[in-house]
Amino acid sequence: MKKSVWSMCGMCTVRCPIRVEVEDNTVTWLEGNQHILKGALCAKGSAGPALVADKERPQQPLIRRGGRGAGRWEAVSWEFALDYIADKLKTIIDRHGPESIMASSRGGPFHDLVKAFTHALGSPNYTDHDSACGRNVHHASISLFGLGRKGFIYDIKNAKHLVLFGRNILSSLRPAEVNQVMDMLDKGGRLTYVDVRQTLTGIKATNFFQVRPGTDYALALALIHEIIKADGYDAEFVERYTTGFDELAYFVENYSAEWAAKECGIKVKDIHELVGQLIADRPKVVFHPGWMLSRYNDSFYASRALNCLNALMGNIEVEGGLIFAKGAGDCGGKGPRSLTELSPKPTAKRADGVGDVYKQFEKGPGLFHLFYKAMATATPYPIKGIICVRHDPFACFPDPKAQKEALDNCDLIVSVDTHYSEFGWYADVILPESTYLERDSMIALQKGMKPRLVMRNKAIDPQDDTLDLYRIIKGLATRLGLDQYFPHSTMQELWAWQLEPTGFTLADFEKKGFVEYADKPVLYDRDKLEGKFKTPSGKIEIISQKLDEWGFPSWKPYESPAKPPKGQYRLVFGRSPLHAHSHTINNPLLNELMPQNTLWINTREGGKMGIAEGDLVDVISGDVTSVVIAKLTDFIHPEAVYTVHGFGRQIPLQTRAYHAGMSDQKLMKGQLQNMDPVGGGLNLCETFVAVRKSSKNHQRKREL
Repeated sequence: MKKSVWSMCGMCTVRCPIRVEVEDNTVTWLEGNQHILKGALCAKGSAGPALVADKERPQQPLIRRGGRGAGRWEAVSWEFALDYIADKLKTIIDRHGPESIMASSRGGPFHDLVKAFTHALGSPNYTDHDSACGRNVHHASISLFGLGRKGFIYDIKNAKHLVLFGRNILSSLRPAEVNQVMDMLDKGGRLTYVDVRQTLTGIKATNFFQVRPGTDYALALALIHEIIKADGYDAEFVERYTTGFDELAYFVENYSAEWAAKECGIKVKDIHELVGQLIADRPKVVFHPGWMLSRYNDSFYASRALNCLNALMGNIEVEGGLIFAKGAGDCGGKGPRSLTELSPKPTAKRADGVGDVYKQFEKGPGLFHLFYKAMATATPYPIKGIICVRHDPFACFPDPKAQKEALDNCDLIVSVDTHYSEFGWYADVILPESTYLERDSMIALQKGMKPRLVMRNKAIDPQDDTLDLYRIIKGLATRLGLDQYFPHSTMQELWAWQLEPTGFTLADFEKKGFVEYADKPVLYDRDKLEGKFKTPSGKIEIISQKLDEWGFPSWKPYESPAKPPKGQYRLVFGRSPLHAHSHTINNPLLNELMPQNTLWINTREGGKMGIAEGDLVDVISGDVTSVVIAKLTDFIHPEAVYTVHGFGRQIPLQTRAYHAGMSDQKLMKGQLQNMDPVGGGLNLCETFVAVRKSSKNHQRKREL
């Protein structure tokens, strides 16, 4: 039997809309949704069927029978596993209260299922991975616009100039976004890329700046200085919609192009040329404020400066600029229901202190890494149970050894995932979720210029003894007496309930796989943007009232980053277009294309150490030593070494990924609580490592 199914990719967090062809419960074809992506799909998306076929992933529930991390598992039934978890949760709640349970997920459009379950338990402690990703960007955007990092859509296709600071947009691959970049370039638009190394994005750039690591903020301040000095900003927009411009002009007085060129290690004439281009291209200039910007101890302020440059360009709500992300209400409609509506809102304070101890952070998902502090100290109360859904904290956050020491205070650790994760390997229970091709997901609203409802439809039946997340959550809820918060027996019932206020039905999804609220892009009147910025003043706050109230400066004086000690290098990491962090490293197809990572070393630095291309090198941080293949290149700053994130896994059942390459986060010793105090993002690029030629290199035989 043949069929075609509209669905949504799950190989990474982009979640592209897809169309799947199926015959006899086997996927025969995958492509991007023609109505949005014109069939385009990345390598990860194309490897979806290999994920289904891969038998090196959990195929039924597993319960730990040896010590944590020992890899001694007992395969059990779903009934046994859910009973086991529910009994453990009941015991923890009876002894320590419901707030002693925390749960995490990868976030995204379907997070409300895990959040609803956490709240139904009576715990406020739902969280996600974002303190190792976009929290700095999110909080920087709120401080300026009163809107989070997803509050704007970047109209890249129609821009004249796109400026990216470390946003390797052609590798951190969102196919729709990549196509927009290529369309912009084809129309003569300009691309400026700033990074410590050359990348796929930098190769396409009109202007490429290879800066000293940790100096992004310096260059951003200099651009503000030079644009103001040249009267190159949109004075009318700034006067009407911003507060604090005069204070900003005074603050950046000493941050000239000449100063930044020396600080960043670039040419002053190149900065002046860039400023001239930006002024000429205004207002169709987009400064991307970052996506994953958990890097340096001033990354919050770097992102804030990039957002401020957008305001100076006057590019808000104009073609080729930043467009307010519209919701259902902007189109006269209503959004779908969320399961969080059914769960009571917990009254206990969060264990991570967000919204209480740390008033500067939006409550939302809080900050995952701060829960480890609560586990270790039982302050403000103990955390005794943790459930992670498609989230591997050991691959996400620094110093897994320190994480394990905190987790050992927990009585229950549960991993819900489609594959083995290092966190799951240390857990007490592994619950195998069906792959994205084998499961339905909830309906979600995607805001944009044309907001739409999206959903994931199951393309094939599960190949193994796995379940979709709703059935897992509902199974636990039933055992815990929480059925009233998850009353729907099937996903079809849940979808119908979600859609009821929208006026749409499931039949409306059949034509395109999604439902749009508008036929044409929805734009606000640019002369009537008052009230659109959700700050205390209702304007773009260059000087933030909230930051001032919390005792933080709106603009932090620049501090030159520390240089690595002699013989050491700053460890930086990034993405490959072939892998989604650690999630795809063991995928049979993708592993064949990229089986391991390497360590990029500046050619001259490698020569000083006697390291040649392809040599094995030791990378050392404290008591941790990793061995990896060296890649020598001129296109990385001599103060830094670079690797692709996600490798160096130590799960024996994943034979393709086992000990392949190195793990950057395991080298980040002592960095688990090193966060930006204003943005909340971890400082993941503030680790220095020693590098040496490894003794594991094969010795060449001397010819006689």
